[in-house]
Amino acid sequence: MSKDKRRQYSSQVVDGPTKAPARSMLRAVGFTDEDFTKPQVGIASTWSNLTPCNMHIDKLAVEAGNGADSAGGKSIIFNTITVSDGIANGTIGMKYSLVSREVIADSIETVAGCEGFDGIVAIGGCDKNMPGCIIGMARLNRPSVFVYGGTIAPGANHTDIISVFEAVGAHAKGDMSLIDVKQVEETAIPGPGACGGMYTANTMASAIEAMGMSLPNSSAQNATSEHKLQDCRDAGAAVLNLLEHDIKPSDIMTKAAFENAITVVIALGGSTNAVLHLLAMAHAVEVDLGLDDFVRIGEQVPVLADLRPSGHYMMSELVEIGGIQPLMKMLLDAGLLHGDCLTVTGKTLAENLKEVAPYPAEQTIIRPLDNPIKKDSHLRVLYGNLAPEGSVAKITGKEGLAFTGPARVFGSEEETLERILDGTVKAGDVLVIRYEGPKGGPGMREMLSPTSAIMGKGLGQEVALITDGRFSGGSHGFVVGHISPEAQQGGPLAIVEDGDIITIDAETNKLEVQLSDAEVTARLAKWQAPAPRYNRGVLAKYAHTVSSASTGAVTDKLDD
Repeated sequence: MSKDKRRQYSSQVVDGPTKAPARSMLRAVGFTDEDFTKPQVGIASTWSNLTPCNMHIDKLAVEAGNGADSAGGKSIIFNTITVSDGIANGTIGMKYSLVSREVIADSIETVAGCEGFDGIVAIGGCDKNMPGCIIGMARLNRPSVFVYGGTIAPGANHTDIISVFEAVGAHAKGDMSLIDVKQVEETAIPGPGACGGMYTANTMASAIEAMGMSLPNSSAQNATSEHKLQDCRDAGAAVLNLLEHDIKPSDIMTKAAFENAITVVIALGGSTNAVLHLLAMAHAVEVDLGLDDFVRIGEQVPVLADLRPSGHYMMSELVEIGGIQPLMKMLLDAGLLHGDCLTVTGKTLAENLKEVAPYPAEQTIIRPLDNPIKKDSHLRVLYGNLAPEGSVAKITGKEGLAFTGPARVFGSEEETLERILDGTVKAGDVLVIRYEGPKGGPGMREMLSPTSAIMGKGLGQEVALITDGRFSGGSHGFVVGHISPEAQQGGPLAIVEDGDIITIDAETNKLEVQLSDAEVTARLAKWQAPAPRYNRGVLAKYAHTVSSASTGAVTDKLDD
């Protein structure tokens, strides 16, 4: 391909006499005459010093730029935002978390589209960074590579951020002193990197690698390692190769590639947020993906990874035995992955995996296919009279496969947490948290604080929780989220009353309240939607534009 073809966007910005003003501006930021003849590669950095997940990404962005420059491009680093779920969880600030995914996607699309970048490297380190980066790149559909910022090292005594959340519940139960809680608080987060279990960050990094949008092993590297620095340099160079061969996200992010991502997420026991984010990413690239695809694939794919939150190991320990590449090779050999999918290496998935060695024989993190942790998916899509459009549960089987109990209804996450900690919530209860959906929250907060408090108080197998909000990848227990339609939109969750009997069945995939159709209809006829909680600002805009969780909670679904 000619150099002009590789520069189809940047040439519109810098070529010819009429573009002298643009070149003049760029000279001030370091461009030379030679640079104006090179493909421009935008390096989207999510660096911020507000969270350990992203505190090192400024250095990674420089390395990615060096890789692009060494391969014959001209790199330009620009920033987008990040927020920290670990800091905001349990507060109204968490309403902005899912919103940040859209802001990240919008800002990458805006900057790269405006400035005429020919290709993109995007580096994300926290939960919403990753789908936000992918959505932005998919909308632009220019040669692009995603880089994961890497996982954090374990804290003292094999702790992580979830250990801190669960310590709060243990203290409320009386099992942990304030001094012990402070000890966990001070030592659980030792430095840079994303939360250490198979929580949402590591889940999405793994899904993106399986999809082919990051280089092999990018998802399974420690944040502070030479491997991660080299991954960034290689990603910068890879964009030039993609430009040379005109390989775009739409060539990689096919329906089969999404199926590969879902398969790997299930095998790893990944976060329920993967459902929400993969639906949104598919929407961005116009791939027809729905909740039923997760059901179909989940019937064939077992859970193999003994990783936190419900398992024992951390991502850093999976890194030590080879990351997810040997797992993918195992799944490919079993016919569970599409090997012909194109990836950002310019090769197919099967070609990338051809020389991958198996895991060490003595490892216990990844089970063999004939001895799974669970024979089918832990991600259960439940329907029923409480969730006509679906809901998503994360049930490994350790909690049991069915739960029936009386509803204890709450109108917010904060109220729920207070009642768990003060002992109001009792064994056998089904906690109902509503008006926390995409529109109702707005922002679909994660319920990490209440679920962690439940676990910390020793009620993990004795209490269920259902919500139109969502869950952190660190949540575990008998929990169901993403209930659609949400309560704010008049979904049946809105009319549940204290004492109504609710059944969650992960074998028949049902979420039901034991009310007749006539009673549900009568209650809905009396129901009135609460006034919007916000009338100005980003939360108001989000509530006005966001779609249902069942379609990914996207903000550019304008055909409804």
